[in-house]
Amino acid sequence: MSDAAVRRTPLFEKHAALGARLMPFGGFEMPVQYTSIIEEHQAVRRHAGLFDVSHMGEVMVRGPQAFAFVQNLVTNDAARLTDGRAMYTAMCNEQGGIVDDLLVYRFADDHYMLVVNASNIEKDLAWMHAHNPMGAEIEDVSDATALLALQGPKAFEIFDSLAPGAAADLPYYHFRALEGGAFLGIEGVVVSHTGYTGEPGLEIYLPAEHAAQAWDALLEKGRESGLQPAGLGARDTLRLEAGFSLYGNDLTDETTPLEAGLGWVTKLDKGDFVGRDALAAQKAQGVPRRLVGFVMQERCIPRHGQTLTDEAGTPIGEVTSGSQSPTLGVGIGLGYVENTPERTAPGNSVFVEQRGKRLRGTVHKPPFHK
Repeated sequence: MSDAAVRRTPLFEKHAALGARLMPFGGFEMPVQYTSIIEEHQAVRRHAGLFDVSHMGEVMVRGPQAFAFVQNLVTNDAARLTDGRAMYTAMCNEQGGIVDDLLVYRFADDHYMLVVNASNIEKDLAWMHAHNPMGAEIEDVSDATALLALQGPKAFEIFDSLAPGAAADLPYYHFRALEGGAFLGIEGVVVSHTGYTGEPGLEIYLPAEHAAQAWDALLEKGRESGLQPAGLGARDTLRLEAGFSLYGNDLTDETTPLEAGLGWVTKLDKGDFVGRDALAAQKAQGVPRRLVGFVMQERCIPRHGQTLTDEAGTPIGEVTSGSQSPTLGVGIGLGYVENTPERTAPGNSVFVEQRGKRLRGTVHKPPFHK
């Protein structure tokens, strides 16, 4: 991707001023780290970290056909949502492959927000428009929306010091539109409790023009609580320790939710949706491979694309995500293997091929961190 094609979030100048190491990600120039990945990772596990995730896409769906559109688009059951609740889900192609994984927020029966991955915004929008025979209103509000993720054990305490009572009682996978400028006097703020780090935390959606004000206020207020700005490097090690999948690595157009361990967000009994027939057929015939976690028993940092084998060296799958775990001090990873008990059962051996060697790991059910 050329430099001209790389976009910037409203907080680019803040990252540059903090000396962040910047690089292209999902079509945006994003901070990978400010100090070190390990330091930022540990700050989130022990205190709190503040992430700029304004590169994510937000799509508003409105109108009398909003529910019917969402229900047909995604694998999870939108009928289970009530106002102020969110759900994690996938949207699939007709073959059952994952077009994207996303969050669905229900504001009202005729108003939803879909939060999609940055690298997929254009693809997802085209997909939504192509699968909207019911005529729901679809509006891309990504450019007008900034998104901050305040994550870690002190996250709620820090936010409460700036917006007392506004989110202190927010249950997991719930959200709230804040009234009357409750957060820094800013109108149009939505705060949610979902997370991608394995720690408690909040996501703050707000108008892009107020992003810098919110960023500065949170860092200033949170400093005494150990809050640090955190980049995409720590975001990746945190999500991997928590066992959360990354689109483009662990999830692709070629993987199904059943293979990816997302059967829990794939409701085949809810009625028709895009990809349902293919997924029902795969479930009936037997899922051929499964995404598993593993912890290395030998010195090895697994990397995306490396071959997974059995003890004899026979290929059984491929690494999709891997890193050194800052918490455990050893290599951890996710990868697809043949879906048989001896391949997927926790405690069984799996080997990573690296530099002509086969290095032993053991299958481990995420999360990897305590």
